[in-house]
Amino acid sequence: MKYIKSNKYDKNFVKNNIMGPNPLKLLEELLSLHSMTISPTDTVLDLGCGRGITSIFLAKEYQAKIFAADLWITPTDNKKRFDEMGLTSNQIVPISAEAHALPFAEEFFDVVTCVDSYNFFGLDKEYLGKHLLPLIKHGGYLLITVPGLKKDIHDNIPAEMLLSWSAENIETLHDIKFWQQIFKATEEAEIISLQEMLGFDECWNDWLASDNEYAINDRKSMNAGAGKYMNLIAMILRRK
Repeated sequence: MKYIKSNKYDKNFVKNNIMGPNPLKLLEELLSLHSMTISPTDTVLDLGCGRGITSIFLAKEYQAKIFAADLWITPTDNKKRFDEMGLTSNQIVPISAEAHALPFAEEFFDVVTCVDSYNFFGLDKEYLGKHLLPLIKHGGYLLITVPGLKKDIHDNIPAEMLLSWSAENIETLHDIKFWQQIFKATEEAEIISLQEMLGFDECWNDWLASDNEYAINDRKSMNAGAGKYMNLIAMILRRK
């Protein structure tokens, strides 16, 4: 994939602000699947947005109204980035929010996007139906990407994986079969697609080239070949 939209953004800006495998490229690839698109009339929640670069991408490329929600990066820090990119509060709103206590009305969003973070809070089968899906309009979409596994390894974790991550860390990584069972538990969620993404090597290489301390730590496992057990998973759901 050529990532035409993502490659328009300054490489140093992206490198300095990503918090995992390149989220702009992941989001662009996700939106290329099954003719997905976001309309300028849509209201979008970018959940777990980190330093807000996916929110910037959505606001600039699709002209939608974006609510950029994260727990760890403050709204003030993200607003500075949004201001620097020429985005106003009519286009993008930074929010501090925990994924189990989202401060929004039911059926408020046309689309929810979640890049590189759903695996940290959405592993419970009850999470989607109880905390997130009610915020999406009927017929609206939930677009997710997560780092995952080609097949389950939790009963016999390879040594390469443990060079960078603890067994507890690895508990956030799962295969497509696992995610299918998680989402099937919510009757109102229609699974449109669960599939491996094409950009694994490119998106991981962008992350490993950054100076982020977590990226530096991740190099130990990835340089030892841990990537052969891993993938990136695109997940598209629709609220019935």
